[in-house]
Formats: sequence, C-alpha cells, structure tokens
Amino acid sequence: MILALPALPYAYNGLAPYIDAQTMEIHHTKHHQTYVDKLNQAIAGTAIATAEGAEISVLTHLLKDISAYHTVVRNNAGGHFNHLFFWDSLKPNGAQAPGTNLLHVLEKSFGSFQGFKEAFTAAAAAHFGSGWAWLSVAKKDGSLLISTTNNQDNPLMNTTPVQEQGVPILGLDLWEHAYYLLYQNRRLAYIEAFWKIIYWEVVEGRYMEATQ
Repeated sequence: MILALPALPYAYNGLAPYIDAQTMEIHHTKHHQTYVDKLNQAIAGTAIATAEGAEISVLTHLLKDISAYHTVVRNNAGGHFNHLFFWDSLKPNGAQAPGTNLLHVLEKSFGSFQGFKEAFTAAAAAHFGSGWAWLSVAKKDGSLLISTTNNQDNPLMNTTPVQEQGVPILGLDLWEHAYYLLYQNRRLAYIEAFWKIIYWEVVEGRYMEATQ
C-alpha cells in the first residue's frame, strides 16, 4: 500500500474566517504531505506497505501496536492519521452542537454541553508546546475522556498512558502551524473558533461506532 495525501473535503478557504485559506493550504500540502512522504519511506519493504484494506483502517491497526515500530514510523503514522482525522472533523458552517444522542452523553459525562466545551478548551489551552487535544471513548471503561498528547501521538497508541488510551472521536491540532498566521500566539482564540466548524455528524458517527 502506497499511502497518499487525499484532497480536503472542502476548499482551502472553506473554513474562513475561522481558519484562513493560506494556513489550510500550507498545513495540507506541506505539513501533512511531509508526514505521508516520510511514512512511505519508513515502511518501504515492510508488511505495512503490503497491508490490504482501507488506509485509515491500516493506520488504526498500526497505531494500536506502535510501540513495536521505530520512532520515525510512530511520528509519521501519527501525523498522517491525526491529520486525516482532523480534516474530516471540520465542516464549513458546522453545527453549534451535536445531535441528540451524543449531546445526551456529553451532558451526562460533563454536566452540560457547555461544561464539556469548557473542559476541552481548558485542556487544549493548557497543553504545553505542540500536540493535540482529544475527546475519546476510554479504553478502560467506555466513558468519555478528554486528554492531550504531545507531538503526533494520539489515544490509539499503546505508548499513551493506559488511563488515556481510547478511541478518539474529536481532535484539535495544537501545533502552531495550524493557527499562527491568523492567530499568532492567541491559541485560545483559535480554540474558540474551532467550535464554529466542527462536523458533529462525523463525531457522533465515530462515537456510535466506538460503542457498538
């Protein structure tokens, strides 16, 4: 399998004014493309390169056993998966809240939807340096879990602390290249903008799949 960079599901300016077109184009064609290229180089001649199935499924299987692989594979497989996941989590003019099923679960888990937003925002804002903020279905008990990871790690990885492992259903890129052109050092403003462009139907579909 030769891994590839797919087109975005919207135009580069599709998420404006919350994320600008120049940031999206650089992020997609430069940063994400680099992860794909380096991952293809790293897995050349290995069983991963000949694995069959949907690309996202192959990556998911790989990440769950990532401790068996070199750090180069970990970094670039994480980078490729995380960005595929991120692009699909976003939508121009996204809904301001999820549908009834997921909304009910968020309210039960965090007291209210606003309580969830505040907890996720606080975790993302407090994360030091580059990384990601996640909402996941926890591996340990199926509850909803907010966590952050460094660099291109994610909750699927078996290198993540056990109490933070799970199936991600929503993720936010906290690397500066994701927001710096528009927001400079104002990460909190970027996080607040994120709530305007979430594709909640996709997030809810991930939750339903993870809890079946």
